[in-house]
Amino acid sequence: MINNPPLPNKVNLLGLDLAAMRQLFESIGEKPFRAQQVLKWIHEVGVLDFEHMTNLSKDLREKLSQIAEIKPPAVLSEKCAGDDTRKWIIQLNDGNCVEAVFIPASNRGTLCISSQVGCILNCDFCSTGKQGFSRNLTSAEIIGQLWIAVRALSQKQGLHDHAITNVVMMGMGEPMLNYENVLPALNLMRSDFAYGLSKYRVTVSTAGVIPGIEALSAASDVALAISLHAPNNALRDKLVPLNKKYPLEELIATCKDYFKNEPRRSIVMEYVMLDGVNDHIEHAKQLVKLLRDISVKINLIPFNPFPHTTYQRSTDATIDEFQRILSKAGYITTVRRTRGDDIDAACGQLVGQVQDRTRRQERYLKARLSESENLS
Repeated sequence: MINNPPLPNKVNLLGLDLAAMRQLFESIGEKPFRAQQVLKWIHEVGVLDFEHMTNLSKDLREKLSQIAEIKPPAVLSEKCAGDDTRKWIIQLNDGNCVEAVFIPASNRGTLCISSQVGCILNCDFCSTGKQGFSRNLTSAEIIGQLWIAVRALSQKQGLHDHAITNVVMMGMGEPMLNYENVLPALNLMRSDFAYGLSKYRVTVSTAGVIPGIEALSAASDVALAISLHAPNNALRDKLVPLNKKYPLEELIATCKDYFKNEPRRSIVMEYVMLDGVNDHIEHAKQLVKLLRDISVKINLIPFNPFPHTTYQRSTDATIDEFQRILSKAGYITTVRRTRGDDIDAACGQLVGQVQDRTRRQERYLKARLSESENLS
């Protein structure tokens, strides 16, 4: 079982969505509409001190200061890549660190945020997975990444509060294994009293945790991305071990139902391109067959190397041919441009600082060292 951190003495209002905030105010004998006012102060204005919430009475401000706090995580460092990608290393109360990345483009600004400290999954090609796992993030720590990025970007020359147009939960961790904390954060992203993002502009990426996908479909209308990476079970069992629990047949069937009430919406299938591993023509043909009855867009991701990995990036020619086969079959297929790799902010490179309870990183480095010694 995954353990969450102990609850603080005071409620951190940063992580409460509208429903939870209303419940809090009702529990202290206040009108529920106060929840909307406080949400706006926290998320739209960025206020952390109750004394600055001028449309609340003095008595209410004092009452809140006794039972609650507004506490975002701390920024340990901020780095800016040559392509203007920004990465924040965010330190949590227990000393762990996670990473969030802002990727600017001509017509959008995408913030990639984390849901766990490390990742409980152990995908073979992912640097984040190889560092092990510590714990789930709280709702406040998840939405806190967006709170921090909005404030930081508003202070940059030429950027403003609306620089972030999209949020993707594609950072450290598997969001569906922290569903109870992820959902309130998603609600805040979508709330008109917080960040007001469109359902089309908030995306949750999962390796295929079927119960989480089903729960999210029932509770939210955000976009869904699947970390697919292989077109058959044998290969996916190796690359994404979660597949042994939730094989492709069950995953694809679940995906078909995700947008059953919105048939015009598509699920994004993410596919990392690994040289000589999953990039053969036959793999592309298998992928065409696997996805034939589902509305999808396919995102091909050139592999981003990290220290000690045994994988290599597919050649540009191989990626182009793979894309051609998928496009010819009628799938909208894009190749993700590598961004921020000079500050280790590219896809699969986020590592943070993890107090690893699994000792996975230690075992991984020992195995790589042993292989290196055997080759020498």
